[in-house]
Amino acid sequence: MSTNVIILLILAYFSVLILISYLTGKSSGNTAFFKADKQSPWYVVAFGMIGASLSGVTFISVPGWIEASQFSYMQVVLGYIIGYLVIGTVLLPLYYRLNLTSIYTYLETRFGNYAYKTGASFFLISRIIGASFRLYLVANVLQIILFDDLGVSFWQTVTITVLLIWLYTFKSGIKTIVWTDTLQTLFMLIAVGVGIYFVSDSLDIQGENVLTYVLDSDLSKVFFFEDYKSANYFWKQFISGAFIAIVMTGLDQDMMQKNLTCRSLKDAQKNMFWFTIVLTVVNFVFLSLGLLLTVYAQQNGIDAHKDDLFPILAKNHLGITVFVFFLLGLIAAAYSSADSALTSLTTSFSIDILDIEKKYSEEKQVTIRKRIHIAISLVLILVIIGFKYIVQDESVIQKLFVFAGYTYGPLLGLYAFGLFTKWNVKDKLVPIIAILSPILSYLISVNSLKWFGFEFGFFILILNGFLTFSGLVLIRRQ
Repeated sequence: MSTNVIILLILAYFSVLILISYLTGKSSGNTAFFKADKQSPWYVVAFGMIGASLSGVTFISVPGWIEASQFSYMQVVLGYIIGYLVIGTVLLPLYYRLNLTSIYTYLETRFGNYAYKTGASFFLISRIIGASFRLYLVANVLQIILFDDLGVSFWQTVTITVLLIWLYTFKSGIKTIVWTDTLQTLFMLIAVGVGIYFVSDSLDIQGENVLTYVLDSDLSKVFFFEDYKSANYFWKQFISGAFIAIVMTGLDQDMMQKNLTCRSLKDAQKNMFWFTIVLTVVNFVFLSLGLLLTVYAQQNGIDAHKDDLFPILAKNHLGITVFVFFLLGLIAAAYSSADSALTSLTTSFSIDILDIEKKYSEEKQVTIRKRIHIAISLVLILVIIGFKYIVQDESVIQKLFVFAGYTYGPLLGLYAFGLFTKWNVKDKLVPIIAILSPILSYLISVNSLKWFGFEFGFFILILNGFLTFSGLVLIRRQ
């Protein structure tokens, strides 16, 4: 495919997103930007959340994980089901009862201002790094398959990418994203379906036999009970999956902001129910695609592994149709996650850190929010460019979950303490506990393999949350 055709394809795609932004952006106030006027249909939110949850990381890294880890990632996905159940029955009723714009306002009500600012700060750090990880991965792939040939440098690719996101989100934020994410989820799922169809055809597997082929393969092993010290031991990954879902969805302003745009608690709970079912199936489909790609590469002697597997095969070996849909799916997956991240970061910084709702008039709030939106965009650009010199070897999804264990752990401990105890705490000491817990978790994690032969893996999140909870017990007061 010629470079000009690829550019036209990308421009056409973003023209559609900007058109949606125009149609949904008639209201540019903060109520529309932060809450979508609480008028989002639950089924639209549920479908759009699929793309935001999966992102470009899943699109690239999950298929590339099969060779080394088989289907062990499904153990984490099964754990998600428990986590989403907790979100729907415990957290969503709390957020709707308090009528929150930012979910971290709960921490101020429960503990005080220091706990509130600490929780919001850990979210900001987590989401900036997480969104940057995801966008870095996609920008890197676009650089290899397109922009290197045009003589465009990586920093220019990143700047263009973030600028396009800013362009269609700056006016109505979450109100626009609820609808653009729906479109982007659709493109991503079509891309996966096209990939499976063409790869299975290349392997001479008839359509009705694809599932049987996947299930009969040695690479599709899901459950690992043999070695409890291993990082892919079932109970480690299953329990970690439950907690990852709770913190990266239920305690994450990005994901919850979409849920809070539903018309009622009942609608938000229906959204979570169907979202859980569809997400579980979609993750299995992604793993199946990864298995087929891995077998195809092995049979044809193609040197493509981990995060390079899908991009290399799509560009060089599977034909023009697969490459076109791969490109569209990749862009859709990346932007469905990044646009909501930019909006939620703007929301949290505006409300949680600057307290604009308490300090300024409505007109002044809109002005400040727009400036913050630009500032967050610049921060994302700088962090993504920085990753170019940091990320080297592992699959990005593995780095992302391990990092999340350190940054979301304090949030897990704070919310668990708030919801399941009646104690209060010495509010000024909360930041100290929240900083010490990840440090202690890291020291224990890096030495546990040497000391006990035990590898924490994703389980680090639970250790971190436990240490935070224990620290809060130590600073409790009547």
